[in-house]
Amino acid sequence: MDITPYVDHLRRDFLAAAEAGGEDLREAAARLAYALDPAARLALMEAISHAAAEITAELPGGNVDVRLAGRELDFVVEAAPVPAPPEPPAPPTPVPPEPDDEGGLARITLRIPESVKARAEEKAAHAGHSLNTWLVNVVRAATSDHAVSVDIDLSSIPFVGYDPFSPRPGSKHGSRRMTGWI
Repeated sequence: MDITPYVDHLRRDFLAAAEAGGEDLREAAARLAYALDPAARLALMEAISHAAAEITAELPGGNVDVRLAGRELDFVVEAAPVPAPPEPPAPPTPVPPEPDDEGGLARITLRIPESVKARAEEKAAHAGHSLNTWLVNVVRAATSDHAVSVDIDLSSIPFVGYDPFSPRPGSKHGSRRMTGWI
């Protein structure tokens, strides 16, 4: 950035203001205008440097530098690298169906709380399955020869902030046990 046009503009304005005086004032103003040239350049460079520092302070990353190259100012902008967006999670792999030993289907009636049914439907939809298929896969995994039953007492673990086992609205007490199949 060449600041010479700005310094020249200041000199012209200074000389125009001196036109109102006599010839002696005009000559003195002309000599003074050229003497003030370095001070005007320095003041402009300092103002621009302060502006660059304020811009740097407002940037979330990176910085703006002002460098003097001869009589010109160069701006150097260093931007912080933009992080790549995280990759979406891989879709869950469905449990491969096991061959039916007898080849037939059985019908059962399952009574569960409405809230549990709603959460199961959400999980099934997230997995891209119907509720029936999702439940069959859960039961199949739990009854597999390699399934492990888990029953963990978490009452001795302190939770800071959010306690996932605190009583839920409508329940009488919270449970600090985790049970299930893995």
